[in-house]
Amino acid sequence: MDWPARSPDLNPIEHVWDMLQAAISARAVQPQSLLELRTALVAEWTHMTQNRIADVITSMHNRCQSVIAATGHHTR
Repeated sequence: MDWPARSPDLNPIEHVWDMLQAAISARAVQPQSLLELRTALVAEWTHMTQNRIADVITSMHNRCQSVIAATGHHTR
């Protein structure tokens, strides 16, 4: 299947970054410096379960099907 080389829809790490961004945004106190942001990201990464990451990976089949449906064809 052809898709843009930097397609965020088909890049699992982009979805993990989205989860980290949501976790940081949900914090009562937002990071005010790069050091605080780094500390918050490491803390949220540490608390992210392997199941959440596995869910992103297993969703890739459905994401690919959605791209195929949206483009109307399947290419190799």
